Amino acid sequence: MTKIRCDVSDEPINVIVDDREKNSDLLGNLQDNPALHVTIRRLPLGDYQFANKVIFERKTIMDFAKSIIDGRLFSQMCRLASSSIRGVLLIEGTLTELSAINMRREAMQGALIMVNVILGIPVLRAQNATEGAQLMLYTANQITSNSNLTISRKVKRPKGKRKAQLYVLQSLPGIGPARAKKLLDKFGNVEAVVNASSADLQSVSGIGEDIANRMRWVIKESVSSYIILDSAVRISYNSKMLRI
Repeated sequence: MTKIRCDVSDEPINVIVDDREKNSDLLGNLQDNPALHVTIRRLPLGDYQFANKVIFERKTIMDFAKSIIDGRLFSQMCRLASSSIRGVLLIEGTLTELSAINMRREAMQGALIMVNVILGIPVLRAQNATEGAQLMLYTANQITSNSNLTISRKVKRPKGKRKAQLYVLQSLPGIGPARAKKLLDKFGNVEAVVNASSADLQSVSGIGEDIANRMRWVIKESVSSYIILDSAVRISYNSKMLRI
């Protein structure tokens, strides 16, 4: 097993691993590293938390595909985007593993666009558990060593849980700042909005049937609706086309 190193500090990095990851090969790689202090317990969000600075949601490429199919992905990523700690999606494995379920490449692309571009969650790819552990550690080291680095941006990620939740809700079609606030006041959190029915969404002032149905479409978009035309990814819904 390849060992991974930490060169930023002599102090071990505290890593909390969700207990549902206890049988993963990636956990074994982390436990073998003397530069890490690994604790296993249930995490309310994500799978691996490094030094209270970054949370990784780890998915094998097969689990990533299945989470697109069953609709779990959007809900999980909305929660991750709402966290006060930086969130990262780590996908482990190669595309050849998807042949068993006949997952189309464009379905993966559409989901990655939603996660990375719309919700603003960085996505890292690893071929195997060893590389995944390396990427996690390198990311945590970079965040720690560049903690004082400031970059001027025109659009800044909101600070504070409520602001982050409003930011996530505004990624949904037809939802601006005012409607996002009304949704959050009504349902309490992003997860409840994601799980709400079209009828429940329409109970919020300013959200009619059209907006509610478009919101549900984004949240529950099925794999079979993704197609590629003219080398551009498009998401289709019946006869309507939304170019991304």
